[in-house]
Amino acid sequence: MKSPLRGTLQPVERMPCRSDFCARLDSACTARTHQASGNQPGRRKSREGRQPVPGLPDFKEPTLPATESQPAKRNPWRILAAALIVAAGAAFVAGVQFATQTDEQATERDFIEFWAIGQQLAHHANPYDVPAIVRLEQSAGLGANQPRISLSPPAVLFPMLPLGLMRPKTGRIAWFLAIMGCLALSLWLLWRMHGRPDNRLHLFGLVFAPVIVCVVSGQLSVFLLTGIVLFLFLHRSRPTLAGAALLPCALKPHLFLVFALVLLLWAVHRRAFRLLAGFAAAFTSSCALTLCFDPHAWPQYLAMMRQTQVMQVFIPTFGAALRYLIDRRAAGWQWTPLAMGSLWALWYFWTRRNRWDWTDQGLILLVVSDVCAPYGYFTDECILLPFVLAGLYCAAESKRSWLPLAVIDAAAIVEAYAQVNIISPWYLWTVPAWVGWYLYATRGARGSAGREEARSATAEME
Repeated sequence: MKSPLRGTLQPVERMPCRSDFCARLDSACTARTHQASGNQPGRRKSREGRQPVPGLPDFKEPTLPATESQPAKRNPWRILAAALIVAAGAAFVAGVQFATQTDEQATERDFIEFWAIGQQLAHHANPYDVPAIVRLEQSAGLGANQPRISLSPPAVLFPMLPLGLMRPKTGRIAWFLAIMGCLALSLWLLWRMHGRPDNRLHLFGLVFAPVIVCVVSGQLSVFLLTGIVLFLFLHRSRPTLAGAALLPCALKPHLFLVFALVLLLWAVHRRAFRLLAGFAAAFTSSCALTLCFDPHAWPQYLAMMRQTQVMQVFIPTFGAALRYLIDRRAAGWQWTPLAMGSLWALWYFWTRRNRWDWTDQGLILLVVSDVCAPYGYFTDECILLPFVLAGLYCAAESKRSWLPLAVIDAAAIVEAYAQVNIISPWYLWTVPAWVGWYLYATRGARGSAGREEARSATAEME
């Protein structure tokens, strides 16, 4: 029997089932993911011109207020307050020292040799005239103390020029503030280089034994430290400034001979000629400024070096120790560590030239350069602070004890406080101790995190 409804019903369009809806939703999500993948990191791509997905409403992603997506702005009042606090602290320290120190007390520090050079330059006289330097120091109240003579080449004498316009006491205060300012800058940059951690491990630099002795004695090795740190901080982003920042190292070039050799080879290999140009420009300008006050500075410096015969005196370096153990009259033995260190540095760089990182392998090279120097003093170990701090940060990450570093630093401070002669062989142990601390702190850690950071840094440079 034929149904009466047959032929009266119209075909009805099939309603979309759940599986169809999910398929469309998946395709929509995939399309939006592909669209978002072309966006630049940290920026939200405009959604104008986007094609709507058929069968689905055009959903709009919720947007955050502009104040939340933008980085927090620094409060200028807080920056001003911090600057005023620092200035007030510096003024307070300067006032206390000015009220308590005398010119005679200023002559008891190594600072007096730089003050005497500034006096000679300001009067267009020979800054390497040893009798004249001695007379100046004695007139300032040197008394029975041993005269101090600076062996710094005339390339970077301009920081001492303002001292020629000051009394010894005033110059000592200004020199102290300059040293502390450079030290603070170095520690802040090292903190930034290590990722701005929440800890305050970088403040260890304030109790680092060579830094303490350098600040108390008024030595200029902190300026060398600042130049090295600026180079490490700027060599990727601003190579010209990084090269110019190495100018203070010309005050004691014998400490950086191995370092400079590899730096030159690295600059040629990476075609980093802007870095070399920056150093050349700064060096030339500094020499020109010195020659404006003393046109014969270089011949006078060479004559002074021949007269003083610094290589004839024992200085606590491994080269001098080797020479005194074999034949103290054979000066060539004192240069043997430098030759061996240079050969090792060439091999060390060339086998790592494609992944070289100055903040990693460069720190090891810096220590080797200091060890192989033909002469140097305990205060010159200030330049090893980035090396020691790298070990400290690594030890903090791997939860290793800081006790070895505390013991080494405390022993060095006690030795300096006991007024052991700066040229005593008892200072030969300090550099191997810093190296031992670094090896202990980075054991098993540099192979993972340190090398991965070196690879990423190298990839960014390339």
